[in-house]
Amino acid sequence: MAADGGGEPDHLAGERATAQFDVDGMKVAWAGSRHAVEVADRMARLVASDPVFRKDTRTMLSRKELFKDTLKKAAHAWKRIVELRLTEEEANLLRLYVDQPGYVDLHWGMFVPAIKGQGTEEQQKKWLPMAYKFQIIGCYAQTELGHGSNVQGLETTATFDPSTDEFVMHSPTLTSSKWWPGGLGKASTHAVVYARLITEGKDYGIHGFIVQLRSLDDHSPLPGVTLGDIGGKFGSGAYNSMDNGVLRFDHVRIPRDQMLMRLSQVTREGKYVHSDVPKQLLYGTMVYVRQTIVADASKALSRAVCIAVRYSAIRKQFGSQDGGPETQVLNYKTQQSRLFPLLASAYAYRFVGQWLKWLYTDVNQKLEAKDYSTLPEAHACTAGLKSVTTSATADAIEECRKLCGGHGYLNSSGLPELFAVYVPACTYEGDNVVLLLQVARFLMKTVSQVAAGKQPVGTIAYMGNIQHLMQCKSAVNTAEDWLNPAAIKEVFEARALRMAVNCAQNISKAPSQEEGFLRALT
Repeated sequence: MAADGGGEPDHLAGERATAQFDVDGMKVAWAGSRHAVEVADRMARLVASDPVFRKDTRTMLSRKELFKDTLKKAAHAWKRIVELRLTEEEANLLRLYVDQPGYVDLHWGMFVPAIKGQGTEEQQKKWLPMAYKFQIIGCYAQTELGHGSNVQGLETTATFDPSTDEFVMHSPTLTSSKWWPGGLGKASTHAVVYARLITEGKDYGIHGFIVQLRSLDDHSPLPGVTLGDIGGKFGSGAYNSMDNGVLRFDHVRIPRDQMLMRLSQVTREGKYVHSDVPKQLLYGTMVYVRQTIVADASKALSRAVCIAVRYSAIRKQFGSQDGGPETQVLNYKTQQSRLFPLLASAYAYRFVGQWLKWLYTDVNQKLEAKDYSTLPEAHACTAGLKSVTTSATADAIEECRKLCGGHGYLNSSGLPELFAVYVPACTYEGDNVVLLLQVARFLMKTVSQVAAGKQPVGTIAYMGNIQHLMQCKSAVNTAEDWLNPAAIKEVFEARALRMAVNCAQNISKAPSQEEGFLRALT
């Protein structure tokens, strides 16, 4: 794949427009250019004009036919990327427009970033070139049949054997079976496997290991490895193009140097050693993944709203006067009140996705400088935004289906499959309810710190103005006031702070914080 070259043509430089947004004192630059639009349009046309990428019959294919179609499209996409020497930006857009979940999503989205983030320089030099050339196909094996959100409860073990300088990977129980990893069922040759590291009889918790699963000669499972596809999922077409899999190990041995060792190592003698690299660096990867999920929410919602708006503009019902034309559905206030907020949300998620890109850069810079002060806020922001945007988008796609009447229920509308493909986002990378509880705990802690005199920073800096916000009255009283961003912002700040303080006061009445949270949820 060709490198991006790093520069913008002179004739395009003058066309770049940059808008500055100030979010609680933090500058966010959102840059747009004709060049970016032209690249997106070129990739869209490339996909639309290629018969290999057609998808109009996808919902009518059997599971086996659908998976074969996915393999064909993935191979053809890679061929075109190489032939046309596409940049990374262009290749990502091409895969986006192919619009069919497949093993390549997890290879590029999880396997490669895991090695980049957790592997040493030597490990990256060994594994990444093979991954970039698709000489190996990787997946991300963390979730188990018995544990998902509770990562610390994973049961797969990696026990070090100093006599052979190897780790022994083992699935001790049925519930320790790796369950759900995309690409695992049929395609992947390797996986980053998360397991309990045991050495010298001590359990050191969850660590990542690069494990080969299938032969590079005939693609058959290696000895001791049992794996396969877990079966059909919700909807026609949809996520059934992805080979989500199950994986079990029966005392499978791997070399010691296949433990991802950027953050910690096991010596030849079996000693567990922490590296000089702080474990907080892993937060950078987390912010990146969740930023991508929020950006994807904007894309999915934009597609659904586009379909619903176009339908509403064409569909006519009632309102005929003296034999004249009926009224466009889009002109009914009831349709507008349901549809336009979804359109606005699509833009809002786009902007907040851009802000999260800035946050990712900012967090990485601070981590490199060993400044961990903003990590709690970054975790809360990404957790909250992932939960809110994915839940709202899933509901919005369903609302768009309803806005299209009976036609929205047809597979040909695109909405049923879009919904089925999107709803897993409410669960993967953190169950949305669990993530919101994490945000709630962060807010309760912040309220306590403010009461103790500590000044909050970043997106929660407004909570430091507690005396004013707890007593002020709304400055939004007239129609003109709604055009004053500062007044509206203060209303939201006052509402958010008062709800947080009220919740903290209720929780404080319970025997323990945990009991207080349970009472607040009932």
